[in-house]
Amino acid sequence: MKFHVDVEASPAELRQLMGLPDLEGLQQRMLDAIQTRVEQGVEGYDPMELMQPYLKTSLAGMDIMQRLFAAGMGAAARKDDERGGS
Repeated sequence: MKFHVDVEASPAELRQLMGLPDLEGLQQRMLDAIQTRVEQGVEGYDPMELMQPYLKTSLAGMDIMQRLFAAGMGAAARKDDERGGS
């Protein structure tokens, strides 16, 4: 049996539904700080160096999510094979 569900929700509503924190204020403060540093012409300004701490955690999070999805799909495929496939 298959079923399809369409959900219409804004990103803020979806975050709230899933219990995720609202980071809009934090994101805006970060962007303001970056803009201030760029405008001041900070000596030795390197955008990649500035973003490196955030990129590491983001990439690690994406890797974990990919592994989670792959494991789920693998388990579903094995279960389908056990039932005789379709």
